[in-house]
Amino acid sequence: MAESGTRPDEPERFQRQGSVSSKQDLIQWENASVETCTILSWHCYGPEIIQARRDAYRELGKLLTARARGTGTVIITGSKGEGLSSYLESDVDVLIVHNTVICLEDDVNSSAFPGEITVLRSLSRKIYHGHCRLLLERCGNPIIKQVSDAFCDDGYGRELLSSDLFVNNCSNEVWPEGTVQHERAGPSIPSTVLGHMHRDLVHALPYYCPSILSKWAARPRHWPPPEAVQRIVSLGAVLTPIGFKGSEYQHVEWRVCFNAGEIELISNLNDTQTKLYVLLKMIKNDVLHPRKKEVSSYTLKNIVLWMAENNPQASFHKKSILQWLHEALDALRVALITLELPYYMIPERNLMATSGLDEEQQRTWISTITDMLNEGPKMILRLPKIRKAIIAHPEPLRWYSGWRIELELLLLMRFNRAVICSDENGKVDHTDAIMQALDRRINEVDTDVGMRMIMEGSRVTNADAIFNRILM
Repeated sequence: MAESGTRPDEPERFQRQGSVSSKQDLIQWENASVETCTILSWHCYGPEIIQARRDAYRELGKLLTARARGTGTVIITGSKGEGLSSYLESDVDVLIVHNTVICLEDDVNSSAFPGEITVLRSLSRKIYHGHCRLLLERCGNPIIKQVSDAFCDDGYGRELLSSDLFVNNCSNEVWPEGTVQHERAGPSIPSTVLGHMHRDLVHALPYYCPSILSKWAARPRHWPPPEAVQRIVSLGAVLTPIGFKGSEYQHVEWRVCFNAGEIELISNLNDTQTKLYVLLKMIKNDVLHPRKKEVSSYTLKNIVLWMAENNPQASFHKKSILQWLHEALDALRVALITLELPYYMIPERNLMATSGLDEEQQRTWISTITDMLNEGPKMILRLPKIRKAIIAHPEPLRWYSGWRIELELLLLMRFNRAVICSDENGKVDHTDAIMQALDRRINEVDTDVGMRMIMEGSRVTNADAIFNRILM
């Protein structure tokens, strides 16, 4: 198998190696690190706004789950659920877990689950790590159409649930007014709401896999703490409708994911670890520029999680962030050279096995990262947001940051209030007093920022353009 080269004992590569040779160098690294942390907070990556985003999107998931009346659980995942992107900075990743079905690992007794629940048994032998096929064991009543119309014969008279048919069935649902659906992208059904809110919707099935989670929980570690480990185990797993890329049976394979658990993991990172992840994502977007997700935010997240697990928490502080960035980039360079990076939850799965990285791109990125490592703390100047903030006067940046944070908090409150004030067809009651108060304050902030921009010589005078620029 393409993934068999990944060794579960490899995470020691994520332990700190040391990148500073003298006391003078250390002072230079530490000063640059402190300044970088301050700038990231000004750019709305401080702990308070990150936590506010997490709380808002968690609440949104609960509101949407309540609307499903027990048939599904809605989770806002990705950078939005992690609190690491502003209102319009990236797509909203929405996971819908269908609760009328349960998927069971081998050796789990299905009799413990109610008779109305459809039971699917996972088959993972001779399948790439972290993937499985689903065999119908017991048909519940009622069974949702997206599932019932996705079964196919396995050639032996048994019924397999096709991941490909499942996504197609889910994409045929009726969308609310104002929503434009786009072409399917793997397991995701992308859409745009009201012309500016981009959303990636993934339908998934709950997966009860105690042996996978207990194996993860039993690892020796510096992090996360035991109580967080238990919470992550209790959150369980899901199966998303995507097979292993290049597999002959990709259309009937499913991937094991731990979306809720990974949100909990990110929320347990300290401020420095969180900002390290943000810096890595900036490097991906502003320096590497991947064309087809050959290196994704998910790749970088796993590097940060391994580093957090394998090193003492006290070593991650605001004076050390650039040294840790150096270590993380070196780990990424090794992953690009070896084409191996173990998945944090299931180390046997190699995240680089399906990267699709061609040799020219591989050489270019290895060379670029090597140059960055040789630049020392100056490597941070490659990031436009950091470089511009260092050059700029701090007072306007702090002022702008305050307005941006207030505007984003208002919009998050408005977004959730709109769900509360909408009917079953998604029509919002704009006469609601709280909605009107939020709208008034949003307009005031937008106007104040626009006036200051004009006074300082900005050519942007359109209110919508100002609004979008603030929240990107």
